[in-house]
Amino acid sequence: MPDTNGPSTHGALLEKLQADFEERLTRLAAEPKRWIEFLDQAAIFGAHYSARSQLLLIAQAEERGIIPRYFLPFGNRAGTSGWKAHGRRVQHGQTAFKIWAPIRRRPTEEQAAEWEASGRVVVREESGRPAIQLVGFKLENTFELSQTTGDPFEPPTVLRRRKVLTRDGDGPQLLTGEDPTGVFDDLVRLITADGYTYERVPPRTGWLGDANGVTVLRPPLRTVQVRDDVAPAQTTKTTAHELAHIRGGHLEPAHQATSPHRGRYETEAESVAHIVLAAPGLDTSAYSDAYAFDWASGDLDLIRGCADAVLRTARGILRDLTPGPTDSEAEARALDDPGADDSTRSQAAENEPRRPMNASAARAGAARTAA
Repeated sequence: MPDTNGPSTHGALLEKLQADFEERLTRLAAEPKRWIEFLDQAAIFGAHYSARSQLLLIAQAEERGIIPRYFLPFGNRAGTSGWKAHGRRVQHGQTAFKIWAPIRRRPTEEQAAEWEASGRVVVREESGRPAIQLVGFKLENTFELSQTTGDPFEPPTVLRRRKVLTRDGDGPQLLTGEDPTGVFDDLVRLITADGYTYERVPPRTGWLGDANGVTVLRPPLRTVQVRDDVAPAQTTKTTAHELAHIRGGHLEPAHQATSPHRGRYETEAESVAHIVLAAPGLDTSAYSDAYAFDWASGDLDLIRGCADAVLRTARGILRDLTPGPTDSEAEARALDDPGADDSTRSQAAENEPRRPMNASAARAGAARTAA
């Protein structure tokens, strides 16, 4: 990266970063295969970073001509964070990669009043005092595994790159074979911890209809049903998809009236399942890739919001599947920006992305899974 010490140089760098980010978003929105490659890279990075930071890291890696594997900060003096916590050190003379880190502080009452007068939401504590909140972003340093030496380190994600050019067939292909991940029981545990029951039921029974899975939020009913005649790999994939709908807030009644794009929520849930299951070793591409094709239609705001939501939801699920993160992992997450506005959440299902939502299903708050 160029020197950023001078104000003019720093300003030019920020302009370059923003232009590159927008250009990459344009490609993601226009070319579905780029979205799939983005998901694969997110899985490799462990979904620690936001969409903006993710694309920034990819751009820098391309400029340097390397295939990145894993990023962490240098580490604190005590050696309890970053690469130091793993017994590794950054080699002398290495140039850091840049990511966007949030700046959080507590505004004064005067500042809070100015923000509120301009229409900005100010988060307050129960006492009425302004809470610590996001006020901006800054560039922070992180380093790739190849820039370090020391103790052996195995990135906690699947190291693989897959170039998707075309996919034959009329739509998603059901996964076959055993589930290599061992996370099925944990996924069910997370679903039940969120207040839903989980059932395996015969196809076309219960709430399924012609879907492979369904999540129903119709108080007092809160249930997830998955068909019982598919292979273990498909069962785990569909279960992860339904958990993504729950964690993504797609069924919350407060958001039902603001659902702007059903295909977005289908793509979000399937993309989350792709990232979450890639980490422990299940390739869902035979099913997941079909969801990416033609859904965004070049809408940059749509793709930006979807990318942030996917990474945020996947990160939360991965965190719960691997409790007790190290300080270095926590630090990596702390450098991540918080993503898009949550106000555009709504219900969704795992049907074909362009298929219109059944009105009665929408009223019932049911997310049906065709996967």
